[in-house]
Amino acid sequence: MFVDLRESSPIRAVVFTRAHPRNRPCDSNEKDFDMDLGLTGQVVLITGGSKGIGLSCARAFALEGARVAIASRTQAHLDAAMATLAAEGIRVHAVAADLCKAEEADAMVRQTEAALGPIDVLVNSAGAAQRTPPAELTASHWHAAMDAKYFTTIHAMQATLGGMAARGRGSVVNIVGVGGLVATPTHLPGGAANAALMLASAGLAQAWGPKGIRINVINPGLVATTRMQEGLQAQARMSGQDVKALEEHLRAGMPLGRIAVAEDVARMVLVLASPVAGYVSGAALKVDGAGVALGH
Repeated sequence: MFVDLRESSPIRAVVFTRAHPRNRPCDSNEKDFDMDLGLTGQVVLITGGSKGIGLSCARAFALEGARVAIASRTQAHLDAAMATLAAEGIRVHAVAADLCKAEEADAMVRQTEAALGPIDVLVNSAGAAQRTPPAELTASHWHAAMDAKYFTTIHAMQATLGGMAARGRGSVVNIVGVGGLVATPTHLPGGAANAALMLASAGLAQAWGPKGIRINVINPGLVATTRMQEGLQAQARMSGQDVKALEEHLRAGMPLGRIAVAEDVARMVLVLASPVAGYVSGAALKVDGAGVALGH
């Protein structure tokens, strides 16, 4: 239990209400603690918000009372995400943008702020490099990985940071991945892009901190999304093993006995983005269930 003793603080005691057998993942709408994160009314833009971790982040921020915009390259994905959230009583604003292009990132920010107001929080979950066995790699794979992961995030930050600085506040959370910490044969271009993005995030946190902006990184490990399945398929092509067998082997090797779900990551994004983490900046938080050793 954590208690903030300052009378003026909006933060109440955090009381976890139940233990999770074998670290059971919670339902997406289940709230296991009572804590005011100070996100009510905040304008939150989530890139890659139409599916996977980004969609879970959109749901989590909306349930905290934030005003949420999601961005994706594909309008059909945005429509599907809005329909999913609407069925849960959640409304979000949606913007179609190809963030490989800086001008579309600028337009995304303008459209979001015209609809919802100045952006308080930017969450970057867009982009993922294609998993490819080393023998299949070409120069285009390395360029595509930087475009898909590194430049999408850089463009979104570049379009957002100036406005945040003018207002003297802002929070950015970049969802990157442990592939930038440990080399994996089927994820070399993507891992290189992740590592570059971690360095850029840390440097930008130092550069923009005096303007009241915090920038942090979350590095998920294995998460049960379509991206994980793509990685397993690449691994299967390289090793000749069955995808299902590879997945079971990975699950059996996880210290907490399970593979993460998107909600596990989204909850950590909430905390890092919020005023509760007001003195955390330039950090890189692993959310991998101890899957990667501390030294990495």
